[in-house]
Amino acid sequence: MDFALTEEQQAIFDMARDFGAEHIAPHSRAWEAAGTIPKDLWPRIAELGFGGLYVSEDYGGSGLTRLDATLVFEALAMADPAVGSFLSIHNMCGGMIDKFGKPEDKERWLPDLCSMRKVFSYCLTEPGSGSDAAALRTRADRTNEGWKLNGTKAFISGGSYSDAYICMVRTGEDGPKGISTVVVEDGTPGLSFGALEHKMGWQAQPTTQVQFDDCLVPSENLLGEEGRGFTYAMAGLDGGRLNIAAGALGGAQAALDQTLVYMGERKAFGKSLDQFQALQFKLAEMEVALQSARTFLRQAAWKLDNRAPDATKFCAMAKMYVTDRAFEVANGCLQLHGGYGYLADYGVEKIVRDLRVHQILEGTNEIMRLIVSRALLAERG
Repeated sequence: MDFALTEEQQAIFDMARDFGAEHIAPHSRAWEAAGTIPKDLWPRIAELGFGGLYVSEDYGGSGLTRLDATLVFEALAMADPAVGSFLSIHNMCGGMIDKFGKPEDKERWLPDLCSMRKVFSYCLTEPGSGSDAAALRTRADRTNEGWKLNGTKAFISGGSYSDAYICMVRTGEDGPKGISTVVVEDGTPGLSFGALEHKMGWQAQPTTQVQFDDCLVPSENLLGEEGRGFTYAMAGLDGGRLNIAAGALGGAQAALDQTLVYMGERKAFGKSLDQFQALQFKLAEMEVALQSARTFLRQAAWKLDNRAPDATKFCAMAKMYVTDRAFEVANGCLQLHGGYGYLADYGVEKIVRDLRVHQILEGTNEIMRLIVSRALLAERG
């Protein structure tokens, strides 16, 4: 078994890390205060090939693997988890279109997505259906021109900000088989947005409800096949869970790196903090947590890339394990900073706030436990 990154993979990681350090990290607090990410950032990220990471090169994408993508999101999250995670959502949309879209769907949407001339958001969750996604109620009824949408999506990263929304809607019977996927462009009549949500973390990402009131969408905006939307959404979540885990890992690594520097500078009782054995043990535990999480994440990504039959289980396990360990490490880093860790100037408290949501979205970690336990029981005997 070879655990080393290839030269190309190391170059991908380094490129993302260096871009984040130069173009994202210095502005992180200002963007959080403004509650938005400047749109001119995205074309610059796209120039690196990060706008369509797993989209075919035929449509302007990079054609990378899921393992490659985790390196990008880990590295960008070292600068700001909120920014890296927003890019992850955009790429999840690109992956869905590339994998499930008809040729005309790909030709229509993917070039602008990969260049990030258009930013995409993913709309699955509703006010009454979070973990129970198959219970969604937003309807799309046929009209002579296409589809008429009515309903509300909740917790949408990029609501009122993005240029297009990939929406799971009910076109048929109750349950997963009645769900289809449509693309709704910004400015479509009947599309509106709720007020900006005030959140604990990820504050640089605009988040709103997305509302449809007799929202008229052309028939050609149906993505893939009618009635297959739930399958598309769930397939996208395997990769999304890896990316969210990678973002948590990068944020926690940044917190640990900052803490190592701080402990060498801060003195108490006549010596620097890094000379106290009890605190050294804390650092060792954090390092073990992050290294084990990184290995687990890359194994799960490898399984997804190789279409292993247990890939979904491993993606769920990695998402649960990595996000839990990452939050614990970030929170421990805040503790090691003492009172200074509670101040915004040191940056650790922002990482703690940002990483908390990684344990919730793309399926809560309780749902991850359910997926894993069901897989274990199905494998029994």
